[in-house]
Amino acid sequence: MLESWKRTLIILWIGVLFCSSSYTMAVPFLPLFLFDLGVEQGNVHLWAGVIYSSSFLVGAVMAPFWGSMADKYGKRRMVIRAGFSLAIVYALFALVTNPWELMGARLLHGFVGGFVPASMAIVASSVPENKMGFSLGLMQAGTMTGGIIGPLFGGLLANWFGMRMSFVVSASIIFLATVAVLIWIKETGKAAPGESVKLADSFRMAVRNRIFLQLLSVLVVFQLCINMIQPMLALHIADLQGNLQGTVLTSGIIFSLIGIAGIIASPYWGKVGEKYGYRTVLHLGLIIGGGVVCLQYFVQQLWLFTVIQFLFGLFIAAVVPSVNTLAVRSTDPDFRGRSFGFTQSANQLGSMIGPLLGGGMGMFVNIHWIFVATGMILIVFGTMLAVRFHMVPSMSGSAMTLDKWKWKTERKSG
Repeated sequence: MLESWKRTLIILWIGVLFCSSSYTMAVPFLPLFLFDLGVEQGNVHLWAGVIYSSSFLVGAVMAPFWGSMADKYGKRRMVIRAGFSLAIVYALFALVTNPWELMGARLLHGFVGGFVPASMAIVASSVPENKMGFSLGLMQAGTMTGGIIGPLFGGLLANWFGMRMSFVVSASIIFLATVAVLIWIKETGKAAPGESVKLADSFRMAVRNRIFLQLLSVLVVFQLCINMIQPMLALHIADLQGNLQGTVLTSGIIFSLIGIAGIIASPYWGKVGEKYGYRTVLHLGLIIGGGVVCLQYFVQQLWLFTVIQFLFGLFIAAVVPSVNTLAVRSTDPDFRGRSFGFTQSANQLGSMIGPLLGGGMGMFVNIHWIFVATGMILIVFGTMLAVRFHMVPSMSGSAMTLDKWKWKTERKSG
């Protein structure tokens, strides 16, 4: 019979895979769905940008709140709340009749999110300390796997039955994942009923923890860099290919390879972190990943571009699991739900800023220089972190809690 923590890990891994699959079955097709809602060609880019950014903005604001609720009422309850709410939102996608209604559904999408960070928090609270890196890496691989499966099934369903049917299937998938959590997941160590967890106090605790703030900054910059180039990759692939014919299929294959690289590498980086320290893994992922991106400046062949993108996927897979593990080890157990809420907020913020910055740069320079800018940001930021993290105690062993950090800070200031 499986140990309790292993069963929890497996069920939640399936849950985040289903959550990611349902998301990527629905959201990537929304710009095309705008045509079905009567949006004209000249306005579709504006509508798509508004619909995407609005959800990320709301999600960034709400994530710390849901994290606080997770610590107050239990992380399992937040997973269930988010799962059933997301099922309703995806069903609403299938019912909208104009772009304003779709934007309203996307705003609600950003408002109710939190399935993945709450699931991560449960895993972080359940697995043994020496399995933390591997387990969080495995969870990250689950989200990446869903990101590969979702667009493929969503595209097939949209092609066969229309996009509204793909939204219905997305709702069904996340609903089933939530039912599995409801039946089989039992949470231990949640906050006592009635314990007050104020959002303002959560912000103050996060701000006082300098290590945690640095980790949040990593996520913002990392997501910013990823999303600076992501919206332009399909057009760049078309340029390398020499024509638009078959670009969608080619892009899908390349994007899948990046995800496959992440699936392969995430658990491995977790094991390396357990052995050599997660700070080392984080710095390597940022610095080497940035160097790989810079190489795209010289690439003019599609096959070589594909190889480098795969290598990029291998190294960036080190970043998020390392940040999650370090975040867990730099915060108290009763702050865990809130910590994953803040990390989700940082991810959303970077995802919102990145496309705007990349699109603005694209008005003045070609994508090769954007690759260089993205790579240099990652290299410089990774190097700065390596220098700063070298000046604080190692977190490769026991956790540095908020209380310990505040004590050290007060002693230095005193």
